[in-house]
Amino acid sequence: MSITPHDERFMAAAIRLSRWHLGRTATNPSVGCLIVRDGVIVGRAVTALGGHPHAETQALAEAGALARGATAYVTLEPCSHHGKTPPCSEALIAYGVARVVISVADPDPRVSGRGIAMLREAGIEVDTGVLEAEGRHSLAAYLTRQTKNRPYVTLKLAVSADGMIGREGAGQVAITGPEARAQVQALRAETDAILVGIGTAITDDPLLTVRTPGLESQSPIRIVLDPSLALPLTSKLVETARQVPVIVVASEEVWPLSSDAEGLPPSALPGIFLTGGEIGKRRDPNSPVSDGDGFALRQDVRQGANPDPISPLVGEIPGRAEGGASPADMDSRRAALEAAGVEVLYCNPYHPEVLLPALATRGISSLLVEGGAKTARLFLEAGLVDRIQLYQAPVVIGERGIESPLDATDIPSGFAHTSTLMFGEDRLDEYERGL
Repeated sequence: MSITPHDERFMAAAIRLSRWHLGRTATNPSVGCLIVRDGVIVGRAVTALGGHPHAETQALAEAGALARGATAYVTLEPCSHHGKTPPCSEALIAYGVARVVISVADPDPRVSGRGIAMLREAGIEVDTGVLEAEGRHSLAAYLTRQTKNRPYVTLKLAVSADGMIGREGAGQVAITGPEARAQVQALRAETDAILVGIGTAITDDPLLTVRTPGLESQSPIRIVLDPSLALPLTSKLVETARQVPVIVVASEEVWPLSSDAEGLPPSALPGIFLTGGEIGKRRDPNSPVSDGDGFALRQDVRQGANPDPISPLVGEIPGRAEGGASPADMDSRRAALEAAGVEVLYCNPYHPEVLLPALATRGISSLLVEGGAKTARLFLEAGLVDRIQLYQAPVVIGERGIESPLDATDIPSGFAHTSTLMFGEDRLDEYERGL
């Protein structure tokens, strides 16, 4: 059967539905599914919070007997393997669905093509690639983590009329208006983690949570590039670490003296990236990483990244990097941060091509880089930004302004302008790389 406008209309609805739970389905993608019989939607669902149950099984349960002979519209190829739940392809077969329309094939090597093959072998008609560009956009975080072994990275910048993103020594400076700030809160709510440099963390003392009423529980993990463990214990981030997770990325040079393996940092130990919990496990570097539900990660940790070392961020290296604190002081700082609920990750903060795969093993599929011109420049120079959100406001910063690392006239090559939106007096231009 050829693809019709009828198919595109229902797939567009399934894609819109899939966005409901972005950033809230753990390591699983947020998938939308519609069951349609005789042009009427008889079942619909999005992947549940936490990732289970999947969209297909929920939509089929809602449709019940009406699913027999119906068409299922699914934004991602139905799974074909047993994880925490049985394969969705088996459920579609068991309910007697006559046709399945898919937007995006699943790149997971244990799924890719197998779900489609199972359906066709059962006599079900399958059509793929319907509104694929739109489907890939909604699944960008999942697809990036699967194919590049790193989170999908969004860089957000708010730039004044005179090209500044802040003022030296002034702490947080409001550049955009309330409408734009509300939009940023929505972006945080659908993102797994948010990252700033230690300079921003100290100067601005940000909270980095979602403050929109009703969405507070969707606050992302907060990450600080903090090579010398300089984050103050009195900062808002530390004081709220037990409510919303905080990870500080420390230099391997301050790896604790009391650590295992003769005090070697993680980069010297094959297969070890992080120090806390399940992340610090040793593994075979040639085997895929899995979340226990069939979520495989490739090990090409440098794909799409600049292999050359990134130079340290001048002005963002307090403490030992300036010849200050001793190893014993570092151990004391680490212990104090961990006692407050902060997780310490030992991984060179200036090598995002190594840091991002380490975050992927943590289950982070999407990352918002929001703080500091130097940190923004770090990710841009490494070639590891996938989307740029550039807010331009009529506010003038004037003297002692901090210059933006980019503006609308010098967007890096490889990015396409995808949209322009107005929020009050502020303009948002969005640029994206192809997936």
